[in-house]
Amino acid sequence: MNAHVKQFLHDKLSFQDCLLPGKVMNLSEAVKKFIQPGMSIQFGNGMTTPTAIFFEIARQFWGKNPGFTLVGISGGAYNLALFAHGKLCKKIISAFNGDGYPFPGPNPILSRAYSDGSIQIENWTQLTIVLRFIAGAMGVPFFPTKSIGGSSMEIFNKDTFARIPNPFAHDESANVVRAYNPDIAIAHGWAADADGNTIMSVPHSGNHFGALAAKNGVIVTVEKIVDADFIRRHAHMTRLPGYIVKAVCPAPMGGFPMGIHALGVDELEGYGEDEEWIMEARKASRSFEAYQAWTDKWVLGCKTHDDFLNLLGQKRIWHLKGKIQNDSWMSELTEMSGRLASPEKPTPAEILVSMAARKIEEIIRTKNYRLALCGIGVSNLAAWVAYYNLRRQGYPLELVAEIGYYGYSPQPADPYVFNLRNIPSCRMISDIFTSLAIFMSGAQTSSVGILGAAQVDKFGNVNTTKISDVGPYLVGSGGANDVASGASETIVTLEQSKDRFLEQVDYITSPGVRVSTVVSQRGIFEKEIGRNELMLTGYVPLRAGASEEESVRNIKEMCGWKLKIKDKLQVFSLPDEEEILFIRCFDPKRYFLGSDESQRIK
Repeated sequence: MNAHVKQFLHDKLSFQDCLLPGKVMNLSEAVKKFIQPGMSIQFGNGMTTPTAIFFEIARQFWGKNPGFTLVGISGGAYNLALFAHGKLCKKIISAFNGDGYPFPGPNPILSRAYSDGSIQIENWTQLTIVLRFIAGAMGVPFFPTKSIGGSSMEIFNKDTFARIPNPFAHDESANVVRAYNPDIAIAHGWAADADGNTIMSVPHSGNHFGALAAKNGVIVTVEKIVDADFIRRHAHMTRLPGYIVKAVCPAPMGGFPMGIHALGVDELEGYGEDEEWIMEARKASRSFEAYQAWTDKWVLGCKTHDDFLNLLGQKRIWHLKGKIQNDSWMSELTEMSGRLASPEKPTPAEILVSMAARKIEEIIRTKNYRLALCGIGVSNLAAWVAYYNLRRQGYPLELVAEIGYYGYSPQPADPYVFNLRNIPSCRMISDIFTSLAIFMSGAQTSSVGILGAAQVDKFGNVNTTKISDVGPYLVGSGGANDVASGASETIVTLEQSKDRFLEQVDYITSPGVRVSTVVSQRGIFEKEIGRNELMLTGYVPLRAGASEEESVRNIKEMCGWKLKIKDKLQVFSLPDEEEILFIRCFDPKRYFLGSDESQRIK
C-alpha cells in the first residue's frame, strides 16, 4: 500500500467519530426543547425508571395542566402518582398502576384519581404493552398475542384489541393488539457516547421497543458519558441506537430510587434500591397534604438533579452502592436474624406458603414441568421454597421472572421477586418479550405460573384490577394475565375470606381457563378433569385436634359459593420449625408473612 493511500485511510478512520454531531446537553435544556404539552410520553425502556426525567418534567410543567399521556410497563408513588397529584397527565396506559417495591399494593393517589375520574387508566398487560410498541416500531398495524382474551380487558380495550380470522387456518381466530407510537420516549441508561448510543442496565424488561416506536425519538439520562470506543467494546450491551436519541443527559443516580446492576463491568458502578425512601413516598401518598410536602421537598424544592443528589447526601448514596454487592444480603440477614424466631407459631401467610410449596412440588413433578414463573407476594415465596426443595432432590426446575430473569436462584433477606441481587445467579438475562411470549407461552414451553390474587371465583378467574364497577382501584395485571393465558398450567395463591373467594369476580384480570389449582391458608381447591369449577381437595386442620368435619365447615363458611367437596381429602400438616425458619429467611421484615398474633393458628 503506497503512502498516499495509507494517509488517506488514516485520516478518514481517525476522524469518523469527530464528524458525528454531539447530543450531550443539560437535562433541563432537553426537557424544555423536546417535551411539549399534550404529548404521549413512553417510559420503561429497560428495568430502570427514568426518575430524574420524571422529576424535571414535573418541575417545568407544574401548575400548567399539560395533559400528558403516560405509557409504560408500571409505575407508582414517585412517578405516576406524582403526575396524577400535580394534574400533569390526563391518561395512563400501563400494566401495573400501583406500588410494587418492596411489596405490591394500591397507591392511594392513583386509586383516588381513578375513582373521581380525574385520570383515565387504560389497563394492559406487560407483554401486550410491549407487543404494541414492537408493532409500532415495525410499522405494522397490529401484533398477535395469546393474552387479553377472556379477560375484562378484552371488553374495555375493544378499540385496540380484536379477534380476527386466522388467514392461514380459516376455522381459527387470532388475538391481536393495535400498534402504538408514542410521541416521545424517556429512558435511563448505564452509559452513552456523545451521539446517544446507549448501554442499558439488565434485566431489559420492556427493552428498547417503546423508544424505537416513538415518533420523536427518546431523551436519555445516563450514569456517565463515555467515548465511542467504550461503546464498541460493550456493543452487546447497547440497546438504544444513536439515531433515535434526541438528547443525552448526564444524571448519576438518575434511576433512583430503584437500583441498577453493573453486571461485572469494572468501569460501571451499581447501586441498590432505597427502600426507606420509597416507603416514605408511599406513606406520603396517603394524604394530599403529606404528599404535597413530599413533592415540595424532593421534586419542586430541587432546581436540578444535582440539587436532588445533594439532598440525598453522599452517605446515603454510598450505602446504596454497597447494597448492590452480591453478598450484602448476609449482613442484612445477620442483623435481622433475631426476628426469625418470632412469632413462635406460623401465621396464616406462612401456612399458605408451606401448603402452596408442597402443592407446587407435586404438580411440577407429576406434569414434568421445567419452568416456573411466580408473581409478587406469598406466591413467589412458595415458588422459591418449592424450587430449593426440588433442586435438593436433583429436579431440574428453572425459575423465570417476567422482566427478564431466567434460571435464577433466589437470595435471602429480600422477598421482592425482582431483587437485583438475584441477577448474578441468572443463567440468562433477557426481557419481557422473551420471558412471557417465548419461555412461558411459546411453542416449546413446559411451564407453570404461580400467581397471587386479590379475588378469585369458582372458575379460577382472578381479579387484581378493581373491586366492582364503583369500588377502589387495585394495581392491574402486571404480567399475570400473560402467564395465565399462555402457561401450561397456573396455580393461584391467596389468603381465604368470603370477600376474596367469590361466586364470580366483577373484573377478570386473568382468565381461569388454565388455572388448575387455588391454594389458601385453609385448603387446596382444584378442578377435576373435564370440569371448570374448583372443588375442595385438601385442607389443613382448623387447629390441633380439630376434626375434618369442623375444618371443612370453616372453609365452606369462608367461601362465597356453594363449594363442592372431594370424597377423600388430602390432609396437610402445619410447617415444622425448620421449614418456618427457611421461609422467614426470604422475608425477615415480614412484608408478606404477616405478624398479627390474633390471626395465628393456635
